[in-house]
Amino acid sequence: MAKYLAQIIILGSQAIGRAFAKALKQEIAASQEAARRSGGGRNGEKRAEVNARTGMTLEEAKQILNLSDLDNIEQIQKNYEHLHAVNEKVKGGSFYLQSKVFRAKERIDQELQYVLKDKPSESEEKTSRQQ
Repeated sequence: MAKYLAQIIILGSQAIGRAFAKALKQEIAASQEAARRSGGGRNGEKRAEVNARTGMTLEEAKQILNLSDLDNIEQIQKNYEHLHAVNEKVKGGSFYLQSKVFRAKERIDQELQYVLKDKPSESEEKTSRQQ
């Protein structure tokens, strides 16, 4: 009887150990993929900080506002205003969806500020070309 009990305990612990190792490998792979997508290094840290602050990734924000890129600021504003108006509580919309739209716009605005801050101005570019 004790022999069978010991075998059950050993098999159970092996199964749990394998499951833990597999979960750990998946978590490491997901972490590395997230770092790769966010640019890694200092840029990755800044994007991860913004993602944590807003609770939303840039990709998710672009999906919510139905955007493929961030080049057209008028399109971003147009999509935001439309989705925000459609989801007004007074019109029978969802406050939850309206808040997701607002957070998506907020996340995109932060990304645009980040990109514009790091992008050299035209006068800086001309100065560097002349030298």
